[in-house]
Amino acid sequence: MSAAVAWAVAATALALAGMAWRELRRGRELVARACHELRGPLTAAHLALHAGARHADPGDSARLAAIELELRRAGLALDDLAAARAGRRAGDRDDVVDVGALVSDQVAAWETIAPVFGCELRVAPAEPDLFVRGDRVRLAQAIGNLLANAIEHGSGTVEVDVRSVAGRVRIEVSDEGGGLPAPVAELARRPRAGRDRRGRGLAIATDIVTRHGGRLVSAPSAGGARLAIELPAGPAEVVAIGQGVGG
Repeated sequence: MSAAVAWAVAATALALAGMAWRELRRGRELVARACHELRGPLTAAHLALHAGARHADPGDSARLAAIELELRRAGLALDDLAAARAGRRAGDRDDVVDVGALVSDQVAAWETIAPVFGCELRVAPAEPDLFVRGDRVRLAQAIGNLLANAIEHGSGTVEVDVRSVAGRVRIEVSDEGGGLPAPVAELARRPRAGRDRRGRGLAIATDIVTRHGGRLVSAPSAGGARLAIELPAGPAEVVAIGQGVGG
């Protein structure tokens, strides 16, 4: 290769690299603008929700709490999107989480959606005083993804069960559909097409649960899928604190 050709190749490579960098910067700016614009409606929705809660019937408090948690999930997703521009994600909080209350909020958010997919959502009475330490909104993301998968891809009755098993808190979601097309670990790590939401949701849930010292597993089932999140139960002092703060 002559020096002239080599310089031409190098110049072309530099030009392509410059174009790629400009497109990357443009993409980051578009992401930043989208995040900025979405935060406005989310903030307005939060304010409207709190204003409405002052005049709502006491029986609506559970539904309002569920809506607020979903708005917080959306806000956290925006934080992750903004942080992704720098190759990061938003940090996790370290709180005492009342798992029974968290699951109740998620069920309240999804129970009106389930009939649209021909499903019925049921939740078994949770054992009292089940606490874990972690980020409440992140854990809501994990549970929400399991419920979404069961409702969208399963059928019949979707059941949610929360209990203590050998020093761990177990959140189990089962449905009466056709079951998983592959082991849950494989679905969570396989490459995903743009519309393959099931695998992506399991990947998100797996990542969150792992960061909280737990695991996402599939359990034996006579029919349909049965997935469980297992998290380390809070020690006695954490439980005592949780009872004081109300989760």
